[in-house]
Amino acid sequence: MTPAELSALPSPQFWRRVSCCLYEQLVLLGVIALTFLVPNLALGVLFEVSLPSWLSFLYLYGVLGIYFVWYWTKSGQTLAMQTWRIRMIDQQGRTLKRRQALLRYLYGSLWVIPCVLLQWVFHLEQWHIIEMLFAVALFFWPLTIYIDRKDPMQRQALSDRFAGTRLVELPKNSVTLS
Repeated sequence: MTPAELSALPSPQFWRRVSCCLYEQLVLLGVIALTFLVPNLALGVLFEVSLPSWLSFLYLYGVLGIYFVWYWTKSGQTLAMQTWRIRMIDQQGRTLKRRQALLRYLYGSLWVIPCVLLQWVFHLEQWHIIEMLFAVALFFWPLTIYIDRKDPMQRQALSDRFAGTRLVELPKNSVTLS
């Protein structure tokens, strides 16, 4: 599709976004297992060392950033986005450049801030933190499309507004998996 055709496509609605997020989290389990758990288990078993939690967080954040930025700059779609026919484009309908994809990843991570604050205020531990992160990432962050007062078919989440990107829903007949 040409950039002009992509720009004319509607935005995915709330439940399509939630479904894509849920599927993305399943895909990310494999990414995390391969790139995060295996090296950390090897460090623990072979050298009896574990990374400090802040370093583990930064490492995981970096790994996930590489995953998203690579897919968004390659085809505009992660594996889950391909399945749900959602594509990320810039305001002109083109595939994102590396800088814009990185900004989108950073802005898309802003939902972590309220989670950390809630964890600190309510002294949440272990599974409560994971449940909260899951709920916020899956349901509350996609609700930010309703802050956008544009035409309902063109609404974008806060992270897309800040980064100058758009999510569009591809028609069924134009999907090619890569």
